Amino acid sequence: MKNFIVAFVLAAAAFAAPRAALAQAAPGEPLDRIVAVVDEDVVLQSELERQVNRVLAQYANSPQQLPPRDVLERQVLDRLILQKLQVSRADSTGVKVSDTEVDQALTGLAAQNKMDLSQLRVAVQQQGMDYDQFRRSVREELIVQRLRQRVVQGRVQVSDAEVETLLKNGALHRGQLHLGYILIAVPDGATPDQIETARKKAEDAKQQIDGGMDFSAAAIRYSDAQNALEGGDLGWRAADELPQAFADAAGTMQEGQVSAAIRGPNGFHIIKLIGKREDGAKVVTEYHARHILIKTSELVSSEQAEKSAAAIRQRLANGEDFVKVAKETSQDDATARLGGDLGWFSGDAYGSRVGEVVKNLKNGEIAQPFQTEVGWHVFQLVDSRSTDKTNDLQRDQAKNIVFQRKAEDEYESFLRQIRSEAYVELRLPGATSEGSTSKPGAP
Repeated sequence: MKNFIVAFVLAAAAFAAPRAALAQAAPGEPLDRIVAVVDEDVVLQSELERQVNRVLAQYANSPQQLPPRDVLERQVLDRLILQKLQVSRADSTGVKVSDTEVDQALTGLAAQNKMDLSQLRVAVQQQGMDYDQFRRSVREELIVQRLRQRVVQGRVQVSDAEVETLLKNGALHRGQLHLGYILIAVPDGATPDQIETARKKAEDAKQQIDGGMDFSAAAIRYSDAQNALEGGDLGWRAADELPQAFADAAGTMQEGQVSAAIRGPNGFHIIKLIGKREDGAKVVTEYHARHILIKTSELVSSEQAEKSAAAIRQRLANGEDFVKVAKETSQDDATARLGGDLGWFSGDAYGSRVGEVVKNLKNGEIAQPFQTEVGWHVFQLVDSRSTDKTNDLQRDQAKNIVFQRKAEDEYESFLRQIRSEAYVELRLPGATSEGSTSKPGAP
């Protein structure tokens, strides 16, 4: 899943603070006091301490790069508040994530780290994090991800005219960019004084970076973006998935260079060009194949379906015509009457398992039976070809660019909306209501 969920879980697994490192309560003071009330939910001191200590552990070898403890706590608390608001809104609007989906996410995470689930559990516990708590964190991130998808899909539409305009203007930025990002936010309807305060803060951040402060440390100290605690790292993104001002600025920068503050509708932005890479021509291999499907069901076990597929494969090996046998035996309603013809498709269009099989076949060759989630298949590769998909992919890229730009704006607006509608009472010493404004999302 860069998917947001993988980045979050990896961070949690790598940097969760050991229980012994949690701050101890003063004599007579309960450890789990409430540090924020968020509608009908609360943020506990223990939650805040876990997340703060995660960041401290990440910077254990360079603690001087971190902001003062109270500033770091406020950054973390703001993030926890917005997380709870999103989970609450998801719950009230019927967004659900099943146990199976959580298991799949954990299995994928384990596989990426070359582990199985039992090894992942041990690794999490060795980092001092309760596994059930870790699992709840995964569920919450999946819920937030699904909420974002629902909000965006309900609000964002992309017209053919918008795609054509982007293509005709020659405004497509080719290649990919790896950026660091700092946002100094201004509230909706900001006064001139508020804008000036934000501008001075952005200039101070830039001066500190120019003076030798690590960019990721500056992001933690200054940034109001949701990825501030990850050092502002946006990872690799297609240039046109980024705001145009960012892509334009990065186009004139050298790797390692940091921009001046860029004024935007929601505040001042500072970017660092970490890396760039160019796109080449998009030549893809397409396959023309036929298949026969034997479905599994409550009445037909996987073993029975496999035996039927093996018998069909033997008939074909004995010289029977694939089209004729497919019409007689295939249980794929969409292709059986066509003799199992799937037409031309790119490698993984029918799933990774099909792609893996078809890529290893020669023209005319019939694969041994193999299983997918719908049943057992017998595949024959008819032909293959290399096709230049550059133009098609550019159109798809342009559509995705327009969608992503609108999606970021819409979800950022949504976050400001739910934050403004929420009741939030800060009980963290030194916190004020003025500082509890929600953090807009990173681009």
